[in-house]
Amino acid sequence: MVISWVLNAMGAPVVALLIYIGGLATLIAETTAWVWRSVALRRVRLGRRGLYTQITRVGIHSMAVIALVSGCIGVILALQMAPPLDTFGATDSVATIVAIAVVRELGPLISAIVLTGFAGASIAAELGTMVVGEEIEALEAHALNPIRFLVVPRLIATTISMVILSIFAIIVAIGGGHIIGVLILDITSATYYNHTVAALDLTDVLTSLWKAGVFGLILGAVACYNGLKVTGGAAGVGRATTYTVVHSIVLIVISDLIFVALFYRLGWT
Repeated sequence: MVISWVLNAMGAPVVALLIYIGGLATLIAETTAWVWRSVALRRVRLGRRGLYTQITRVGIHSMAVIALVSGCIGVILALQMAPPLDTFGATDSVATIVAIAVVRELGPLISAIVLTGFAGASIAAELGTMVVGEEIEALEAHALNPIRFLVVPRLIATTISMVILSIFAIIVAIGGGHIIGVLILDITSATYYNHTVAALDLTDVLTSLWKAGVFGLILGAVACYNGLKVTGGAAGVGRATTYTVVHSIVLIVISDLIFVALFYRLGWT
């Protein structure tokens, strides 16, 4: 009796999780299909103007926040690592630690978390409001596919923006560490630069950008899926916004863990 109750209690969340993951996978698959059709068929257009608008809204408008957060991360890393390294006479290695931590991990991860709060919640609220206002049904009544006209531009925008913002965040964070190293830790600019370049290789950069693209895809898919599944009026829009932030961060962190384990196994770390 108790075992049956436990299995039933555990079964419902598991089924709900599988349905949610299946919905995200289906949404990504449909988006990919529309992108492929736009490449293969001339009569299918995705709308460049809408794509540019979403990239501007998601990417360019969030650059100031990304710069502030990533710059602070670079400064914090440099200041936190300087005292223990100084005891071993290896203060110059601050540049190495900042470069590796930011490029391999913190650059794309921090950018994804910031973008989740900045753009992910906004996308979910926007689509949820359209659902509540029956604008999605109006599109379907005019034989216009909501995935094609609403989801595709947003998903492409979050993916591209995440890659660009990750590069931007990495540069700003390393720059913040460089300023602290030169002005406070008495590391020469040339020494800091040389240690940074020596610490990184092409694999570090490529794996970082790959993770950033996947994080952007996850963020866009979760935001669009939760927005399109809104029920219950204004309260449903609020729930979708909250769920988008929580689900995106959890999935991004889990995917980051999977990538780190995979790259470690392949010897890319």
